[in-house]
Amino acid sequence: MKKIAIVFVALLALSSCKKNTSENEVKVAPEVKAKEYPKNISSIFNAHGGLNTWNSMENLVFGMQKGEDMEMTTTALKSRQSVIETAHHKLGFDGTNVWLHNKDTATYKGKAKFYYNLMFYFYAMPFVLADDGITYSDAPALEVDGKQYPGIHISYDAGVGESPDDEYILYYDDETKKMAWLAYTVTYFSKEKATNYNLIKYADWQDVGGLQLPATLQWYVYEDGKVGDMRSERKFTNVTISKEMESALFAQPTDAVVVE
Repeated sequence: MKKIAIVFVALLALSSCKKNTSENEVKVAPEVKAKEYPKNISSIFNAHGGLNTWNSMENLVFGMQKGEDMEMTTTALKSRQSVIETAHHKLGFDGTNVWLHNKDTATYKGKAKFYYNLMFYFYAMPFVLADDGITYSDAPALEVDGKQYPGIHISYDAGVGESPDDEYILYYDDETKKMAWLAYTVTYFSKEKATNYNLIKYADWQDVGGLQLPATLQWYVYEDGKVGDMRSERKFTNVTISKEMESALFAQPTDAVVVE
């Protein structure tokens, strides 16, 4: 009887030990692999401050002078909600709808649904080229004034964004690894793949929160692979980037209209 009691106590202790071990067992979360990018585009991200710094930010604001009017753009970097404010209008995207608010009787003359994120996309280069749904491939170099700029062709998976047939070619300085030019097509209106590229020069950078962002963008005449004269220029001021964001900024005002 005494032996049976000893065996029972031993089994009870062993069972308790197993239970405690199971309850205190540390569960290891499955490893999430970081997205991998081609070496050439990764070097460009790094030259502009790095994706870790960019991904730590939540909110980007920049101003752009248009005639006598200052246009201020605020964008939530994760959701891509946005607000563009001018003296006469307020244009926004709340995550679902593009909306337009007229401050006075002046008529908005642009294409609101086309424009609401247009300048942000150009301004936030090269970091927006780290978005999901992008395919990268090598492109022939661009030659300007005897200098060769290697190219990276950017295309999008079907269903990505408003214009998935848009294509970009990023040209970079092979010594500094910084972005130098951007060729792009516009398919929003035709809804068909385009063969004619527009060309922007990125040569004037400013440090904003540890990131290299444009101070100036210059559009150039570009025909048959040849770069011509500059045809327009935009300068960017009052630029801030931060780790805080107020979602209420992007809500549609009660007297705004949804843009179809």
